[in-house]
Amino acid sequence: MSEVEMKARATSSPEARKDALEKMKADGVEFLLLWFTDIEGHLKSFAVTPSEIPGALDDGMGFDGSSITGFNAIEESDMVAIPDPGTYRMMPWREGETKVGRMICDVVTPDGEPYEGDPRYVLRRALERMKSMGFETFNVGPELEYFLFKDDKGTETLDEGGYFAMTTMDAASELRQETVRALESMGIPVEYVHHEVGPSQHEIDVQFAPALEMADHTLTYRLIVKEIAKKAGFHATFMPKPIFGENGSGMHTHQSLFNDGRNAFFDADDEWNLSEVGKAFIAGQLRHAREISAVFAQWVNSYKRLVPGYEAPVYVAWSRRNRSALIRIPLYKPGSEQATRAEIRCPDPACNPYLTFAALLHAGLDGIEKGYELPDPMETNLYHLTPEQRKERGITSLPETLGEAINELAESELAKKALGPHIFDRYVELKRKEWDDYRVQLTEWERDRYLAVL
Repeated sequence: MSEVEMKARATSSPEARKDALEKMKADGVEFLLLWFTDIEGHLKSFAVTPSEIPGALDDGMGFDGSSITGFNAIEESDMVAIPDPGTYRMMPWREGETKVGRMICDVVTPDGEPYEGDPRYVLRRALERMKSMGFETFNVGPELEYFLFKDDKGTETLDEGGYFAMTTMDAASELRQETVRALESMGIPVEYVHHEVGPSQHEIDVQFAPALEMADHTLTYRLIVKEIAKKAGFHATFMPKPIFGENGSGMHTHQSLFNDGRNAFFDADDEWNLSEVGKAFIAGQLRHAREISAVFAQWVNSYKRLVPGYEAPVYVAWSRRNRSALIRIPLYKPGSEQATRAEIRCPDPACNPYLTFAALLHAGLDGIEKGYELPDPMETNLYHLTPEQRKERGITSLPETLGEAINELAESELAKKALGPHIFDRYVELKRKEWDDYRVQLTEWERDRYLAVL
């Protein structure tokens, strides 16, 4: 841990810090985990003992930012993690185990200023823009899919069940139930739990929440899923496409804007029950989808999922029922005005949720601010259209590779505004390196296809 001058840098109120300390004392916390992420969304964590917790809450804990992917160079590496007391939760535990709490941190510079390389700060800035435009809340409800394998050495599945399977084929039912109990013990309410389309593929859907809270939930969700699987002797992965020939794992994300407790997307008089705000928000996301693809689908492997034929959305269009479109508007039910939302289906569960929610929000807000017009919905199966038919209808597609996606991102003013100059430059550099590393590799497919005949 690096040495950083101690001074009051807390980003929370004295009352919130006092309340968190009282809860931790009542819970008998023996260690407190402090979490944050690098720019790719990898969870970083260190622990403090109870005697250090008050100082951590008031002044933060210093660390070496040069050792974190995408953070500062070594000559300006001192960083401070400031715990957010509102994120205090007890980690799941059993009788006889060590009692461990956790808080999620904001990262600041030694002088207490928000650090521009902190993904959580990127989302905070997006929410500030939203509030400056007259909206109070950006609600988000992601559906994270994942696979369970025998171990992390291969892709041997635990079952051959399919969508909504509830038979003896679904070997992980009890594992899912234990995961749900662990999530709910940490204050993350769960709505749906089921087997997904692929063998040994699962989905646990959590209740929608404001974007910052949901990004924190997403970090927690991924860790809990992996830890519960590990304790049972298995391996859980959020890799977008781990098995060739099977559906990949997505993170369909439901979104809505609220103001004065009312859903800004709903209009009872519109044929689609969408307000002008809702239409412009969707139009903004469609217009900028290619530019921000490298954020919501950030890995080489992400683009193995985003191909036609496996239910993953590829074509930039919207629909009310058609799941081949990039954005779907779930069917309106009378009396459920508050549930009107846009479901964007292209993100994958291995994204950085802070950057993804921020980029999606900025794209939607651009649509509202600039008055983008929403094209007509595409209700036909877009996979069945020929390239010429899609061109006639003005339907573009997402990038086909990470290389193409990062080139789009690098030219995007929206992405630069959303990520900020620090993360934008480092992100482009990091992802170009990943693409370069990948594209020069030789694969078994190439050897099998070419070695004997060329």
